[in-house]
Amino acid sequence: MRTRITDMFGIRHPILLSGMSWISVPEMVAAVSEAGGLGILATGVYNAEQTRAAVRRVRELTDKPFGGNATLYFPGARENAQVLLEEKVPVVNFSMGKGDWIVEAAHGYGGKVIASVTTVKHARAAEAYGTDALLVTGHEAAAHGSEVTTMVLVPAIAQAVGIPVIAAGGVVDGRGLAAALVLGAEGVAMGSRFMNTLESPVHADCKAVAVKADIGDTIYTTRFDGQHCRVLVAPGATVAIRRGLDLKRALFSSREIARMLGVPWLKLAAGVLASGWRNAMQLAFLANAFKAFRIATTRGDLRRGVLPLGQAAGLMTDTPSVASVMSRIVTEASAAHRRVDSWFV
Repeated sequence: MRTRITDMFGIRHPILLSGMSWISVPEMVAAVSEAGGLGILATGVYNAEQTRAAVRRVRELTDKPFGGNATLYFPGARENAQVLLEEKVPVVNFSMGKGDWIVEAAHGYGGKVIASVTTVKHARAAEAYGTDALLVTGHEAAAHGSEVTTMVLVPAIAQAVGIPVIAAGGVVDGRGLAAALVLGAEGVAMGSRFMNTLESPVHADCKAVAVKADIGDTIYTTRFDGQHCRVLVAPGATVAIRRGLDLKRALFSSREIARMLGVPWLKLAAGVLASGWRNAMQLAFLANAFKAFRIATTRGDLRRGVLPLGQAAGLMTDTPSVASVMSRIVTEASAAHRRVDSWFV
């Protein structure tokens, strides 16, 4: 299967690993890249030193192309993005911020840049300052997807820009890949499907729950981390959504984040407050969300933790290897193409 995405990144299959905190670790990144896709390292929970070590670990595990991501309004994200650039990571993926400086620096060493977007406006802006491709995240996706479904968002953005589009949200099998290509995408990114593989570091209890989940077992809400976010319906999520923003809890959580990032807490707090009241409230939400995500993914505790999960998890029935997922999806997509093609006679 060949698209502009496979040609641009030098990969066999137009399938990417979504950058997921505590999940898209070096071993997962390497597994996806070794299987012919593009693994994307999640740096959101790393400080700069940890990001550099993670990049070098990926390179120890594979000589295939890979990427790294940065969510630009997270604390420490700019520093992490700078490390990705210094390490000349082949593909840099950014979201939630303007990445023109990333584009300029990456192109300086021959790297490529993907912007994650959820609106036509942001897609056009990213294209205007030279972004190479767009990761378009639809409503069905785990965590932060658009208010618009993949079925509508992908063709809307694909016809609005000239650069390649990668569809995310609602894709876990070959039917999803084939559908995304028909909609105008030239590749797909998957989170929930790769989360539930043998190589994934996600706790086994969460994998078991994800396999049993139905397509209606998630909720899309702003009351968990202050943005529209899709998570598994479970006791911890129910409590967190009912509670909403808890500033006292955020204060304690922010101290943990400061330790995680290796930043003095007062410096972190001052930077958050200096960013403006609205952004400070958003980051307070995120402080609690980070802890809840970590508890679920690493401990399997869904009474205190919260698991991001896409609607398409309801289509998953097993926990295979990454290589098996990749092979199966490509085979299924080819079969879907032949089946549909036979109808046009």
